[in-house]
Amino acid sequence: MTGARNRSGRGQEAGHSAESYANPRPPVALFGRERGPDRFMLALERVAARIEPVTARWRPGHPPPEPAGDLPVRVARVEHPAPDVASLTLVPVDPGAVLPRWQPGHHVDVVLSGGVVRPYSLSGDPADRSSYRIAVRRIRDGVGSGLVHGLTAGDTVGLRGPRNAFPFSRAERYLFVAGGIGVTPILPMVRAAHAAGRRFRFVYTGRDRGSMPFQDELPETAEGADVFVRPDDEYGIPDADELLTGLTPGTAVYVCGPAPLINALRERVPRGNPFFSERFAPPPVVDGRRFEVRLGRSGPVLTVPEDETALDVVRRVRPETAYSCRQGFCGTCRVGLLEGSPDHRDRPTGGSPRGREFALCVSRADEDRRLVLDL
Repeated sequence: MTGARNRSGRGQEAGHSAESYANPRPPVALFGRERGPDRFMLALERVAARIEPVTARWRPGHPPPEPAGDLPVRVARVEHPAPDVASLTLVPVDPGAVLPRWQPGHHVDVVLSGGVVRPYSLSGDPADRSSYRIAVRRIRDGVGSGLVHGLTAGDTVGLRGPRNAFPFSRAERYLFVAGGIGVTPILPMVRAAHAAGRRFRFVYTGRDRGSMPFQDELPETAEGADVFVRPDDEYGIPDADELLTGLTPGTAVYVCGPAPLINALRERVPRGNPFFSERFAPPPVVDGRRFEVRLGRSGPVLTVPEDETALDVVRRVRPETAYSCRQGFCGTCRVGLLEGSPDHRDRPTGGSPRGREFALCVSRADEDRRLVLDL
């Protein structure tokens, strides 16, 4: 899982402010009374505490929990729902602890050995705070996926988040499209829509049935719920018009998969339909202009071409430079900005302020043609 893009008539954004779920202070009295907390408000607070676990199951668009920092977890179980897919169940290292809340569309940044950080979608049950589940497809020569596939039960890793880069918003109707391992963030959305009685169509594509994980977890087709597993070897390569068959005005479209799939659907979805997507790889640089970065006040000056990112260029001379999502929302590759005027193109989640920082993976120079970075 890497990143999200959003287009809707309401101008929604992927990131939003963090919200604390704990408030140790009693509510203040109504109408400014000074003699103590209002009894009616106290009663409401007790009722809210009882129904919170229920309402948390279906609150699309609700702000995500505040990022929890580095959270150590243990690999409780490793399964292989497809030959090249590892599904990991992660539990708190501390017995009896609960994990931070999350909602469909959220991901966690997994801190692997050597400080490698990779974002992976949460694909389990948001109501179960005793464990998280991620699923990772092995990519040839992929560093992160190779490390994940090397994990076994009992190993520990660190987590950051959960974060929201693929916001799941309330709608009356949905069209979900998943390509291969793109089912991981889509599956909790489909379950939530089904549990809430929303009308939806879900098209799950892939090379063949054997390569498509979690088919056994899909909801049954019922009135208002249409689930279509569509492997290419049985139906041929899909086109956008076929996938969008029956799309009605106002239906929210959610897509996760390879860039060609996302781009084809984005071009065909009418402007009146909210469109959300998550892709596996960083998007190409658009509207890029050549600029320079200096590493430190007396370090080397590097030229960033029009079609490359500062991260690509910096890692050629500083290969240890940390990164994760490569799409400007996780903040891993942010570095201090000492001089220059940046063109900020990142979309930090959790309300994280930029300050005098620069996201190497997407941001560029604005008016100045040279930036001085604290590297």
